[in-house]
Amino acid sequence: MNSLNEIWQSVMDLISGELTQTAVKTWFSDCTPVEISNNVLVIHTTSDFKRDIIHTRFEELICGALYELFSAPFELKILAGDDELIEYKEKKPSSDDMPELEVYTFDRFVVGPSNKFAHAAAIGAAHNPGKVYNPLFIYGNSGLGKTHLLLAIGQYIRENNPNAVIVYVKAEDFMNQLIRSIQIGAMEAFRQKYRYADLFLMDDVQFIAGKDSTQEEFFHTFNTLYEAGKQIVITSDRPPMEMNKLDDRLRTRFEGGVMADVAPPDLETRMAIIRNKAAQFGMILSDEVISYIAENITSNVRQLEGVVKRLTAYHDILDSTITVESVKRAIKDVIRTGIYIPTPDVIIEETARYYGQTADDLRGQRRSKTTAMARQVSMYLMRNLTNLSLNAIGAEYGDRNHATVLSSIRKVEDLLKTDPKMPGTVQDIMSNINSKN
Repeated sequence: MNSLNEIWQSVMDLISGELTQTAVKTWFSDCTPVEISNNVLVIHTTSDFKRDIIHTRFEELICGALYELFSAPFELKILAGDDELIEYKEKKPSSDDMPELEVYTFDRFVVGPSNKFAHAAAIGAAHNPGKVYNPLFIYGNSGLGKTHLLLAIGQYIRENNPNAVIVYVKAEDFMNQLIRSIQIGAMEAFRQKYRYADLFLMDDVQFIAGKDSTQEEFFHTFNTLYEAGKQIVITSDRPPMEMNKLDDRLRTRFEGGVMADVAPPDLETRMAIIRNKAAQFGMILSDEVISYIAENITSNVRQLEGVVKRLTAYHDILDSTITVESVKRAIKDVIRTGIYIPTPDVIIEETARYYGQTADDLRGQRRSKTTAMARQVSMYLMRNLTNLSLNAIGAEYGDRNHATVLSSIRKVEDLLKTDPKMPGTVQDIMSNINSKN
């Protein structure tokens, strides 16, 4: 069984090659692991003296072993004596993986016609976890408040049930942690982390569509939690039926719960959001200024918040009253672009990931069928999502000429008309790209 103790044993095996057996026995024989979470390993030893020795002589060695196991930097926390261990366990929060974000509460979520049902469903799940609203599937475009509702549920349950085990994870992180656990043989620890939660929160579940091993593991995690009556809340940028590569078993389970969409806010809701955000930053804006922003920033709550932040800085730097004219100057680039324009790197990386390739594969000379298709789709997306010329696009792929780029774009355009799967594929990749906004 691959537990925390076995991970610690792997660390000891690695550092033992650098130390004498006497040193290992002297300093680590009564040293035990307490927890490993969020790239921090907590261990316990019997005295302050031993803690000081481990900290000064062996901490770098231990963190190096952890890096070798997990391919990620780790910190080491050392508890000394029984009192510190008891105090740590008593004070340890129940939700290590959930961000400490006080702004994400129900009170600070501005409700309007576009999100009223999602807000009500989220409150229902928070008040009666694991009951009627389970699973709760919240979907909508990037920047409309899905994550706010997800974390508000967690904050409410944390405040009302401090002993609840709350796990929050982005789908992409779930996948990466699964891969790492398989590599180091720590699958049991991985499963214990997620399958013993009272509240399971997953953000951006669309990222696991098409990832067979991740979907398989998530399917069993979902079933374990659901059958135990635990609350599951999931967000996505689209409904399950529009996820081309989502496992049918997961699709039916998502659709078997409560699905709530979050749409772009109407004018009145946008104005309320701007007032709310301005108040949070200690700033009062005139009705004219609020109306101007709301009429020009129409589709993204996150962008509205960014505009208010920019105005706050503008006000602090210039120490002047915010007027419509000053707003025009301060946010002209936001209004001019209006939509998110992804970089070539993001387009290539997300297309490559969708096809199971790397960005270097698409930029290089590989000519396998999958690589060639991924390269052509990424060129098509780059042409449609950016203002780059054909020559500029070609330069992103090792100076391929404009004729090659044009041929690739036309091939994808033809497939969009003849291959019934291609529109869904392009939509999936575009959604993944837009979620990077």
